[in-house]
Amino acid sequence: MKYRTIGTDPKTRRRVSVLSLGAMLFGTAIDEATSFAILDRFVEAGGNFIDTANNYAYWVNGTQGGESEALLGRWRRSRNITDEIVIATKLGGRPNAPATGLSHDLEGLSAQVIRESSERSRERLGMDKLDLLYAHAYLEGSKVPLEETVEAFADLVQAGAVGLLGASNHWAWRLERARNLAAAAGLPGYEVLQYHHSYLRPRTDLPTLRSQDGNFGVVDGNLLSYLRAEPGLTLVAYSPLLGGGYVREDKPFDASFDHPGTPRRLAALREVAQETGATVNQVVLAWLIGGEIPMIPLVGASSVEQLEESLAAVDLELTADQRAKLDSEH
Repeated sequence: MKYRTIGTDPKTRRRVSVLSLGAMLFGTAIDEATSFAILDRFVEAGGNFIDTANNYAYWVNGTQGGESEALLGRWRRSRNITDEIVIATKLGGRPNAPATGLSHDLEGLSAQVIRESSERSRERLGMDKLDLLYAHAYLEGSKVPLEETVEAFADLVQAGAVGLLGASNHWAWRLERARNLAAAAGLPGYEVLQYHHSYLRPRTDLPTLRSQDGNFGVVDGNLLSYLRAEPGLTLVAYSPLLGGGYVREDKPFDASFDHPGTPRRLAALREVAQETGATVNQVVLAWLIGGEIPMIPLVGASSVEQLEESLAAVDLELTADQRAKLDSEH
């Protein structure tokens, strides 16, 4: 395994594996025994960065979420896990009522929600202190002042209830505004960003459930430029393998990938995979890990065998020529 440091403050920064394991479906679509086996193998391979959220995965069984955090809590207790494993969780995206599909009615990011939901996450995970806490999906039309959200997250850090802060699925301008507010007030701010990112580049202008202006949960040019300008930030890239879309014909790409750049990038990707003898998925993960803007891929797995493929990508080193070939296609 390889590692990198997230965070800049010596008191809160953490050394984490360059591959993160997503626990979204653990405890719902993926049963406990399989989930524990995947977690055990990840740790055995040197992985120490696990991701969840307080709303995972409400849509599977029509709940309000919490199943993933609860399962991780049981796993931590059964394996005597302490602070050697970094667990990231999120709040703000939990539905206010049980739901079977993506809900518009979410808890949001008020000071009260941040305080109460973080406490419930700590209880489910069995942790006195959350290693990394993200502000989950920003709600368009939210009436909560950004200052309130920034101050509430900072209060958790200052109280010792949270180590690092992050944000997931926000417009880039809101990230910058929130970080400026924190800096001006001398408060801890967001240092880790979690967005959807992969080798294929989707259109981000298409209206979504969350915003008529486009998809603010996907890495675009604005966010890449922001990361170049702020090397202290870390990007965690979720769904990097597009839910199996690169390799499974029964998992077609959605409409956002229907543009001329997709077939050209797929051709380059397959050519590099053939050169390296690696799988297409492994090339995608290696491209993310070793790029000019290094990123931490967040991978899911429904079996130990799936996890093994992703773990092997950590040791795949792409040559400068191979990276140039991949990056030249737009």
